[in-house]
Parts: sequence; C-alpha cells; structure tokens
Amino acid sequence: MPEGSDMSIQDGNAVTRSGDEGELAIDISGITKVFNIYRQPLDRLKQALLRGRRTYFTPFVALDHVSFRVNRGETVGIVGRNGSGKSTLLQIVAGLLTATEGHVSVNGRVSALLELGAGFNPSATGRENIYMNGAILGLSKEEIDARFDDIVAFSGLAEFLDRPVETYSSGMYVRLAFAVTVSVDPEIFIVDEALAVGDEGFQRKCFARIEELKRRGTTILFVSHAAGMITQLCDRAVLLDRGEMLMDGDPKAVISSYHKLTHAPADQYESVREEIRRDVREHRDATETHDAEMVPESRTAYVSLGAEIQNPRVETLDGKPVNLLVRGRHYAFRYSVAFSEAREQVMCAMMIKTIQGVLLAGRTTHSLRRGLPDYAAGEKIDVEFEFACDLTAGTYFLNAGVNGLYENERKSLHRIMDAAMFKVLPDDDDTITGLVALEIVSGVSKRDA
Repeated sequence: MPEGSDMSIQDGNAVTRSGDEGELAIDISGITKVFNIYRQPLDRLKQALLRGRRTYFTPFVALDHVSFRVNRGETVGIVGRNGSGKSTLLQIVAGLLTATEGHVSVNGRVSALLELGAGFNPSATGRENIYMNGAILGLSKEEIDARFDDIVAFSGLAEFLDRPVETYSSGMYVRLAFAVTVSVDPEIFIVDEALAVGDEGFQRKCFARIEELKRRGTTILFVSHAAGMITQLCDRAVLLDRGEMLMDGDPKAVISSYHKLTHAPADQYESVREEIRRDVREHRDATETHDAEMVPESRTAYVSLGAEIQNPRVETLDGKPVNLLVRGRHYAFRYSVAFSEAREQVMCAMMIKTIQGVLLAGRTTHSLRRGLPDYAAGEKIDVEFEFACDLTAGTYFLNAGVNGLYENERKSLHRIMDAAMFKVLPDDDDTITGLVALEIVSGVSKRDA
C-alpha cells in the first residue's frame, strides 16, 4: 500500500484512496465478519453449485458491528478471551481479510506482525526472507540493503541467516519477523500476540522498541493477554467478547473488566457481561461540566523573572473547559507561557494536590538529563499535561510552574500555586476507598472446613 494512502473496506470490498484524514489514523465503523463453517469439503462445492438454493454451512459471527477510532500517535490495546475476534479484527485492519459489513479507513504506512511466519517462504533462507518480507512491506532493495545490518543485529540470528527458515524454532521466526516489521519506520504498527512466543529477553527488547515507536509518534494497535503491557503502554484499551465490543476506555478499567470475565463461573458469565455493559452505559451517561463560579480563592502568583504563565485551565482532550470531572476519563491541564526576556534551558511543570495540600502527582515537560529548549524575548508557548482522572470523588488543586537559567542559575521563572481547581464527581462504585483509584482486583473464596 503506498505511503500516505488509506485503505477502506466497504461492504466487503477493499478500495484504496489518497487523502489526509487529519488526526485520525484508523476508523473502524460497524465491522461485522461472518465465516461460513462447512462440516466437510464437499459441502463447500455443493453450496457453490446450488447457488444458495440450499444451505450447507453454519454461519459463525466472528465480529458483530465493532466500531472505534484510533488517533494519530495513539496506542490502543485489544484484549479478550480466545475466540473473541481480536486477531480477525487486526487482519481486517491490516487488509488481510475483508469485512462482511462495515467500513475501515486506515491513513498511513502500515506495518503488521500477525500470524507467526506469515509472509515467510519456509524453504528460503533467513537472508532471502528479509528481502522478500521487506519488499512486501514496501521497501526497495536499496532501502533493505541500508537496513540489513540493523535487522540482523536486532534479530540476533546472524549465524542462522543462511539456513532455511523451516529449520527455525517458533522463537526464531518471531525474532526475524519482528526485526523486519519494525525496520520500515511505520506510521501505523499492528501486532498480534506473536511476541508471546519469544523468550523473555527478546520480549523485553521488543517492548523497548515498541516504546521507542510510541515516543516517535507511531500509531500502535496490538493484541495482548499481558495486563501489565496493556496498562503500561496503552492510552486506551478495547475489550472484545464473542465478537462484540463490550468496552472502550481507560486501560486499567478495561483490564479489570477483562479479569471479571476470565474469572467468571460459567453459570454467571452472562450476568457479568451484562454488568460490564451496564457500567459502561452509566459511565457514558455521566457528564463532565464547567462551573464558572468555581475558582481557587487561594491562587498565588510568584514574581516573574522574564516569563509569565497565562490562562491555566482544565479541559477535555478536544478543548472543552471543565472543572467537574468524571473518574476514569482523560483530561488536559493547559496553560501558556509568554517570555518577556530570552531564557535558556526552559522546563515547565505541574502538580496535583489535595485540598489539604498533599502532593498526589506531578510532571515536567522535559528531563534535566536531556537538552532543554531556549526561548527568545517575545516568544509564547502552549503547554499541555494530559492525565487520567484516576482520583476518587473530591476537590483537587493544580500548580503551574516554569523554570530555566537566570543569571547562570536554575531558578523558577514563574509559578502559580493553586492555578486551577477541579472536583471529581461521585459515582456509584462504593468499593473504592482512598484518594487514588488504583487497579485492585478483589476476591473471596470459601475455605473447606
């Protein structure tokens, strides 16, 4: 697929068209996939000859009207029990399967690591498969030549490179496939559970590369049963079950619901599914709002040393002002900094505190271990800190600060204490206590007498 184009699947037909979709990388709308299951090969022939006058198959709905969007640079994990439709969905997004119904739009160069050894010629050597796989992914021979040494080094298979891949172990397959797949500098990276096959050391190496792609702004869509990987890497997660999308939201909340499903007794499974649906409906109906009269009376601004913080506020990710928040959703603390004098090695920061002044969390825009930006007099920057509202009901305050070099010393250039405030709305979950809604999975079992 050419770079900068997108692929759409409409009513089971794949088409390719160019065009800029803005911030949207993947748009999955109403995807349904039905497989016809035949009891024996002859039934397939009978079905073709009779042209539908009689049915010789049993329809199996692998996906049932699944819809969600993935923005550019977003990392989304897909979780669910075996047979829930995860791999089928990835194959449709990657263009390897066509949907029975629905629409998929993918904007950007895609690199996909799906079924183990997919795209490999078993009788060809590892070296030959690097070139064949690279060509399938859209690289020219010259581009593969330039990346070849890095691919081999990452795979760790130099001594096996001239052996047929049919002699490789499953772990060696994954090493080679992953090394080639990430070498194309994808705009969109799609990966299935294949990484689980590799050894622990190589898995850590792969996760480090995925984190690097994430930092570079690559859109990532992947399937994993590893809860820690989902919560660590993902901005969002999607829960599939029996082909249905039960949940799309905060990774910790999705993983918690996934665990409820996997540990549910068979006779309670349907009630657990309905409980998850009900929780999603209630959470979706909760509305964050903005109370114009809710302003921090304790706001205190420090003396400016050539920089001034302006307009600190809390907003939804699409820019709507809010200060009454819903637990589990994502928001942004934003402000601007205007420089009246040139300042070097500038770093901005934020803190979240309780009403009693207890520091709950904080973040800076840069690390002191790395190069920090310089700004000239008259420049103005916009600062944003996105955060998941994993706080229990209550009132919280935000501090804003900017520091940099002043007379060759690092000093606070401007700081506003209690620059903004917000309240987290109460919800119906009475099982959570404390200030922070950590992911804690509870359980009780009866001990035999």
